[in-house]
Amino acid sequence: MLALLEAWFISPFDYGFMRRAVVGGLALSLAAPPLGVFLVLRGMSLIGDAMAHAILPGVALGFLLAGFSLPVMSIGGVLFGVLVALLAGAVSKMGGQREDAAMASFFIISLAAGVMLISIGGSSVDLTHVLFGSILAINSTALLLIASISTLIVIILAVIFRALVVECLDPLFLRGQSRRSGWVHSVFLGLLVLNLTAGFQTLGTLMAVGLMMLPATSARFWSKRLEGLIGIAIVLAMVASTGGLLLSFHLDIPSGPSIILLAGAGYFFSALFGRYHSLAAKLRRKPTPLAFEQES
Repeated sequence: MLALLEAWFISPFDYGFMRRAVVGGLALSLAAPPLGVFLVLRGMSLIGDAMAHAILPGVALGFLLAGFSLPVMSIGGVLFGVLVALLAGAVSKMGGQREDAAMASFFIISLAAGVMLISIGGSSVDLTHVLFGSILAINSTALLLIASISTLIVIILAVIFRALVVECLDPLFLRGQSRRSGWVHSVFLGLLVLNLTAGFQTLGTLMAVGLMMLPATSARFWSKRLEGLIGIAIVLAMVASTGGLLLSFHLDIPSGPSIILLAGAGYFFSALFGRYHSLAAKLRRKPTPLAFEQES
């Protein structure tokens, strides 16, 4: 039994690429889920997906200029993601259109532009690599960049945590306390762009948002407290990233989809058996006919 456990859970990490992949996955799992929790609390769950597509043209321009250079592609993704966020905010304020509608419009344009740029300057293999990532192919430079970005996100979140919580629960109160309350939202969007830029190398621009949102939405079935939501989401993301890598190694299947599908399995399990708002919770609250007879 011990030999089987070692073969499944320990031996794969004898390989350097697996060690780098698991460290990169754990770093993203530490930074991404708290952002997803705040997106859910703010009713902006789909904004993460829009931002994931918004960085694609910047990544594509970095690819055209320097090939598969992660630092250059990351800088391009950050710059273009911030640009799209600013443009969406400007259109929303000037035209009266809701910010999520403006963001949806820009993300569709960005996705088409990014795919077009990569198709012009590369091959179908290059396009697949950018869209779906390859966590098993990250090198030491990419790992250092991912770890640095994740650390920066965690530090900034800790600094603005109180203001971010107030902005989620009572934005009018925060605006009344300070004329510069809009900076909280701007910094938060910047953190989203940073996280998605770090994640595109491992999971691709199409699935980087999965490690952010699926653990966060799953945690809603297990806790009603903010610290509980964040802690559970981080644990679920770490389990999904590590478990997905192991499944990919043993079953010879793509690593990115394995991670996201395992996180999706955690979501379905939570929706069925979680403590709050799940199917099992509703069945537990459902009164039985005998209870009606006793009350009458």
